[in-house]
Amino acid sequence: MIKPKSFLFEVRDGVGWITLNRPERLNALTFEVYRELTDAFAALRTEDEVRAVVITGAGRAFCSGGDVREIIGPLFERDTEGLLEFTRMTCELVRNIRALLKPVIASLNGTTAGAGACIALASDIRIASEAAKIAFLFVRVGLSGADMGAAYLLPRVVGLAKATELLYTGDFIEAREAERIGLYNRVVSSEELSNSTTELAVRLARGPGFALAMTKEMLNREMDVSLDTALEWEAQAQATCMQHPDYREAYEAFVAKREPKFK
Repeated sequence: MIKPKSFLFEVRDGVGWITLNRPERLNALTFEVYRELTDAFAALRTEDEVRAVVITGAGRAFCSGGDVREIIGPLFERDTEGLLEFTRMTCELVRNIRALLKPVIASLNGTTAGAGACIALASDIRIASEAAKIAFLFVRVGLSGADMGAAYLLPRVVGLAKATELLYTGDFIEAREAERIGLYNRVVSSEELSNSTTELAVRLARGPGFALAMTKEMLNREMDVSLDTALEWEAQAQATCMQHPDYREAYEAFVAKREPKFK
């Protein structure tokens, strides 16, 4: 079981809960948090008791991005090689979130900005409180809006025109607007956020893990292929799922009029 030092982690009902825990700094990321998050998402691939993952924040923010004092300032002391080492690590975090073939839910409890917005974007589903405004604010600090996969993933979520606007301006948008454009899957009150997240996470954790893993793999693989290629891959994926015990269990549960018990 992973035992991070820079954030909280616990497992409940098959769900691994990651809680960013620097509320006094709006859960801003440090080099240590980046490294431990990256390693945690890699390690979760082989944690069989964890069938779904939630990432959230303590206090009034989900994540405000890189810490100005502990990351932004020290980066000025690095040469090109050192800067690339850092930016590649941030991209590795996104890669590991997408490569984890288990549902990942971002439970956005408040301000979500910069790298925090990219972590949310890389997650499979985003459930947000009404207080969870979001911004990809890189250009506002003189950086490219194309950071941590944002220029790749965001157009696929909200469309090219809206993604361009969000990445060009770096402006915050409110939670209801983020829901309207499809960036957030669901917006609830702050009081309902924990229960709504838990309900969905537990439902997915109890679901057919192999089928969910295959679905995520296909979503990742099919982003840049032709329809013919996608159809062939899906045919192969479905034939593989049909040979898995979960497929028979679903059938037998339906016939017996009971809830399926997936392995």
